[in-house]
Amino acid sequence: DGNGEKRQKWETCSSHAEAKKRKAEIEHQQDTGVFIPPSGDTLAGFLDEYVSMYGVSTWAPSTFDGHKGLIDNYIKPILGDTKLEDITPRMMTKFYKDLLTIKAVPRFGHKDALISPRTVRDIHKLLRNAFNQAVKWEMLSRNPVQNATVPKVEKHERDIWDAQTVMKALELCDDPFLSLAINLAFSCSLRMGELLGLTWNCVEISRENIDNDRAYIFIEKELQRVSRGSLSEIGDTGILFKFPIIRGCNSTVLVLKEPKTKTSVRKVFLPRAVAEMLVERKRHIEELKELLGDEYRDYGLVFANSNGMPTEGSVINRLFSRLICKNDLPKVVFHSLRHTSTTYKLKLSGG
Repeated sequence: DGNGEKRQKWETCSSHAEAKKRKAEIEHQQDTGVFIPPSGDTLAGFLDEYVSMYGVSTWAPSTFDGHKGLIDNYIKPILGDTKLEDITPRMMTKFYKDLLTIKAVPRFGHKDALISPRTVRDIHKLLRNAFNQAVKWEMLSRNPVQNATVPKVEKHERDIWDAQTVMKALELCDDPFLSLAINLAFSCSLRMGELLGLTWNCVEISRENIDNDRAYIFIEKELQRVSRGSLSEIGDTGILFKFPIIRGCNSTVLVLKEPKTKTSVRKVFLPRAVAEMLVERKRHIEELKELLGDEYRDYGLVFANSNGMPTEGSVINRLFSRLICKNDLPKVVFHSLRHTSTTYKLKLSGG
């Protein structure tokens, strides 16, 4: 124990051979100075400590929400009462296999879907990191999920448009708002959050710069919806601005946050046609502000809705889907435009 006194601790094994093997393992760990006496901590208790000591200081709000959901919905209900030292690779392999037969917690209306292999792999990655911390904190001598078998995930190539299809879609698009979003996503390789978090103070579209092909946008933040609970736990680190909550019962809030990585902060030069579209968009917003007066909430957003509040990704996705269905275009998701952009630029550069 902590005072250096010997205390008995019993472990149950399924056979005499397994008991002898475990005895030899403990004796070897004692001889090499790596033996860690069983603590009796449960997995649920450890994960609470892991989240408060590691997650709070390491995870972004969206990551915090996702990991907490995996822990609370899938790990704790099944293995929460299991003692840390009782967890084995065999147990975890069975846990992963059994998860595939359980209904997933409903998200976005998919009420009857089973937990997918991809979600199981996400759970495995989370537990692998958690148990690595347990080893570093000398709560365990080994990581019990390291040698567990994880279900395979079938990889599906995401369909993307070629540049010609993007041009055709833009010709058919009669919505200036959606057209600007498509143009920026394609020409600037923007993620949805970067697109919707773009503010006018990061847009340089003076007439002189447009005429000299020097117009640009500066990407330094992104729009994201996060839970109020996660913000109360991890604080405002990385949060640049929190938008007011329109409905008091909302459990989430829209924020402008720093990009996930430093390399995401960048200046992107604009094609002249796209710069002119931004000029027109700014003119339209100024007219709205003059028309609505104090009713317009001015947060400086390029993709503000009609009263100045942020536009969410679901709005862009819905408009994009309608464009595809109306004109019988190949079905893709809006995010794929970023991949189309990258592919197109690689071809232009000979990559």
